[in-house]
Amino acid sequence: MQNKIKILHILVFVILFSNIQNTTALVKDGNIDNKRWNNFLKMLGKKINQENNIQVSLQDGKWYFNNKVINPSSPAEGLLMNVRMVNSVFEDRGTKLPEKLTGFEPMNNTDAFVSKIPEYVNSGVNAFTISLQGGVPGYEGAINTAFNPDGSLREGYLQRVEKVIRACDTNQAAVILSCFYQRQHSHFSALKGKDSIKNALKNTVAWITERKFTNVVLEVSNEYGHGGFRNWPDGEWMSSEAGQIELIQLAKQQNPSLLVSTSGMGTGKLVESLIGAADFLLIHFNNTSLTNYSKKITALKKYGKPIVCNEDDKLKQVGAMALSLSVLNGCGWGYMNVVKNQEAPFEFAGVEDDTLVYSMFKHLTTPGCQVDTELFNETFVMITSPNDGQIFTVGQNVRIQVSVINPPESGLYHIDILANNEPVVQVGENLQANWLVKCPSVYVLEAVIKNSEGVELYRSPRADIIVQAKK
Repeated sequence: MQNKIKILHILVFVILFSNIQNTTALVKDGNIDNKRWNNFLKMLGKKINQENNIQVSLQDGKWYFNNKVINPSSPAEGLLMNVRMVNSVFEDRGTKLPEKLTGFEPMNNTDAFVSKIPEYVNSGVNAFTISLQGGVPGYEGAINTAFNPDGSLREGYLQRVEKVIRACDTNQAAVILSCFYQRQHSHFSALKGKDSIKNALKNTVAWITERKFTNVVLEVSNEYGHGGFRNWPDGEWMSSEAGQIELIQLAKQQNPSLLVSTSGMGTGKLVESLIGAADFLLIHFNNTSLTNYSKKITALKKYGKPIVCNEDDKLKQVGAMALSLSVLNGCGWGYMNVVKNQEAPFEFAGVEDDTLVYSMFKHLTTPGCQVDTELFNETFVMITSPNDGQIFTVGQNVRIQVSVINPPESGLYHIDILANNEPVVQVGENLQANWLVKCPSVYVLEAVIKNSEGVELYRSPRADIIVQAKK
């Protein structure tokens, strides 16, 4: 009787999963071939586990999951609400790890993020940016890459990436998979040049295709114009529009159904030739004043392609303002919490990462909601120039431009510029300052509003620059 029941189960499975190969000869003379039966069950379990929950597509400039527009009947209808979690798959194979990474286990870090994906998604997040070369972890020199120098893929790294992709799929979320990050150069696993970069991209697309990930879209490079890419072999090509177009076309030739783009700098701008090659428009707003969001987004709308900001480091009330302005102007928005999610030791606390931003995510993706315009009365300061990744030389004057929205009511305040958390210059009445740089380094710039007693009131998002020694 037990054999007959098993045989009946086999027939049902074969009918339901007839595209699984090698299901023949499971039964012989009314008996089960146990070895083949066990192999069949393994294949069946693998297929069930790999069934996709969402298929990402674009229709009329909007994002769709399974042919249904995302965030329907809400202000964010058709807009991709996303969060930058590039270091959820982080590792550092270097020998100079900071003390805060003592005992760090890459898979434990990934598991911590995966456990919070349902909470992030339930708050209105549609997608996460994950990177095969991470993001700056709060220190320089991390060797964090999914690639070998020849562009082949590293299996251990990809196991973590796959775990995130499948967890996102299970929870009805997409993944913006970013390939190349500007800081991954000059180490033993760095890509060797144009050929290895192309190999890395082709191998990545092949991996996505072979695993039939339908919730993944591709970002070729993070901020392709960043000065850090010039430290790569063939860096001038890599950081050019022509190079990025070539890479986008290479990915599309290999898998025409894969949606592919590359991201610009924090100014919210893209070059027209690049726009023509990309399936969707990836912009960053780190160095963009809130007063310029409408202008930047409107300039891109005429191309008829979905606009997605997938990096903006504005937090709390200002982050909620940035999110609202993006949505109101027809652009998906990407939240980046540098301190909690991107800097070691990495923290993934769900909506507790930033309750104001995640509450706004939830609000703007809820059918019938409206935006409270009182939100835009907050004070906000930011550095609009120089841009992230801009390169300077020792002895050069760095011209710093600051933007202030809704200045403190008292009127008695000043603005200090900090470089790596040390004050270096004060901003004048024209909201400009000149800083003479004397030492080569990577500098993180911030603008801080202080009252007449020197108490900090507001601090800007960060802007990083590169200062090189004189040749």
